[in-house]
Amino acid sequence: MPFAHIIGTGSAVPERVLTNQDLEQIVDTTDEWIVRRSGIKERRIARQDKNETTTELGLSAARRAMQTAGVTADQIDGIIAATVTGDRLFPSTACMIQKELGADNAAAYDISAGCSGFVYGLEQANNGIRMGVSRTVLVVGTERLSSVLNWEDRSTCVLLGDGAGAVLLHGSDEPGGILSTHIKSDGRLWDLLYAEAGNNPPPAMLESLAFLPHHLKMEGNRLFKQAVPSMVKIAEQAIEHNKLSREDIQLMVPHQANVRILQAVAERLQIPMEKVYTNLHKYGNTSSASIPIALDEAYQEGRIKKGDYVLVVAFGAGLTWGASIIQWSL
Repeated sequence: MPFAHIIGTGSAVPERVLTNQDLEQIVDTTDEWIVRRSGIKERRIARQDKNETTTELGLSAARRAMQTAGVTADQIDGIIAATVTGDRLFPSTACMIQKELGADNAAAYDISAGCSGFVYGLEQANNGIRMGVSRTVLVVGTERLSSVLNWEDRSTCVLLGDGAGAVLLHGSDEPGGILSTHIKSDGRLWDLLYAEAGNNPPPAMLESLAFLPHHLKMEGNRLFKQAVPSMVKIAEQAIEHNKLSREDIQLMVPHQANVRILQAVAERLQIPMEKVYTNLHKYGNTSSASIPIALDEAYQEGRIKKGDYVLVVAFGAGLTWGASIIQWSL
């Protein structure tokens, strides 16, 4: 079987920066409270008048990944987009990205797995390449969570942001790349994080903000209690499956949800925080986009080198969670 290697990364975020001080003018909150509870200092918020749609953000990230990889659109035979905030109910965001890329040889579809969507996409792409069904697959995580926020709910609107990240996977006989992926779900707990019908117009400060006809509902405390042990267990499973030790992991790239979750997971896995990549303070929680954005930035910053073992782990709505061990190929 061929091995699925990451040969390109890319990311894209909106121009508009929304700081904690800006949020103090919208809801009853403070910079100190947000930083202490989440670690977030600012986030990016998409504008309709800048054409910063879910599709366009994903398209920009995809093009950058293709440029890094030196791959043209006609070489791509699969496009998987992970999102819960597509521009349309249908067709899929992946098909819209395919159209704009001109990737006419690709099969394109979306995955809805909340914040775990990118890891689920890696699973699908890896399986397709390993089985010989695909050779070059684009996996995109792209979200415009600002469009599903209740801007009067200070417990959620301060946490989330918009953005997109992408990786390009290619099959090769050379060992390495995606060593394994592991995904789980528990639909019994769907009501800890979900979308509810109805949405109010955004605040005047957020000019040209798109909003969809539903808003996000979350039970943060109960979600935290599920997220940490689930992420730890599946990360341990991934490490043990590949006969590695915690010391072998050069970098852990978790879903950027909350600094307390990141710290708790790292502590239980006995992985020092200097080996945990975080950009949460800049972007907030961007759901399925958070891991590919972080992978791209970590690679660009020289935090990942060829041959390094990288652990990615996520948890999200569904409930869903997953982990993957990647031997870096770039």
